[in-house]
Formats: sequence, C-alpha cells, structure tokens
Amino acid sequence: MLTAFSVAPDSASAAEDGSVSEAVTAAVRAVKDSGLPYELTSMFTTVEGEWDEVFAVIKQATDAVVAVSPRVSLVIKADIRPGYTGQLSGKVQRVEEKLGE
Repeated sequence: MLTAFSVAPDSASAAEDGSVSEAVTAAVRAVKDSGLPYELTSMFTTVEGEWDEVFAVIKQATDAVVAVSPRVSLVIKADIRPGYTGQLSGKVQRVEEKLGE
C-alpha cells in the first residue's frame, strides 16, 4: 500500500516566521529510520509497505510532533492494492511513459 500523510503542529507551536520545519523534520526522521521506502514532497510524505508497518510509522511520526505541540493536524490518504510493490516509483513511471508517447 502507498500512504501519503502530512503531520504538523498547531500554529502556536510554529517558529516566529510560521515555519514548522523543526517538527516536520522529527516526523520525517521517524519515517527514514523505519527503513520503508518513502518519498518526501513539499506537502506530503508517501510511505510504501504493509498496513501495520505503514500505520506504525505514521504513529511514530505523529508522536514526534505531539512531543513539541499540544495540538497536531494529521491528514492521511492511502492507495490499498494488495499484491503490488514498487508502486512509489512505478505509478509515476507509467504516467511519464504515457506522456512520452
């Protein structure tokens, strides 16, 4: 499964300039340390793996943000397709191939 998620502290926990990058870095570190394939973009982190391992990582990432903020926003979107792996890049590759036709 592919799961895109975004986790961020409330605005009261943001830096003076509104940045939440410190908290987000702690969340992404949890994803990176998991060893699961992932992709980081400006708005979401997408993780690939089995249900239990992906949601365990999302919980760890959320806990990292909860540690610095009394209130946290979490958005999750999942593509559940049993039997498929390598879709983190495979889905993009198929579209790029069609664009090149």
